[in-house]
Amino acid sequence: MIVNYNKEAKMNKGERADNSPIGVNVIEGKSYYWCTCGKSFKQPFCDGSHKGSKFGPMVFKADQTKKVFFCTCKQTEDPPLCDGSHNKK
Repeated sequence: MIVNYNKEAKMNKGERADNSPIGVNVIEGKSYYWCTCGKSFKQPFCDGSHKGSKFGPMVFKADQTKKVFFCTCKQTEDPPLCDGSHNKK
């Protein structure tokens, strides 16, 4: 897995978009743009709703074809993947 995104966005977590992860069948070699701000209407992916903020999409490049669970609460310590943070208050 290759992940790139704005380091400042990592320090400031986005708004909670939902309370459960979204499973996506990713394809090896394909890049996915995970929403870090929580405002996208195309969760878990970026739709540009972050414009004008300090947030930007995180690039996730699949290293193999498989199902992964993207975080939607934006509180994960393992972005862009769900780590169960949505279960914490």
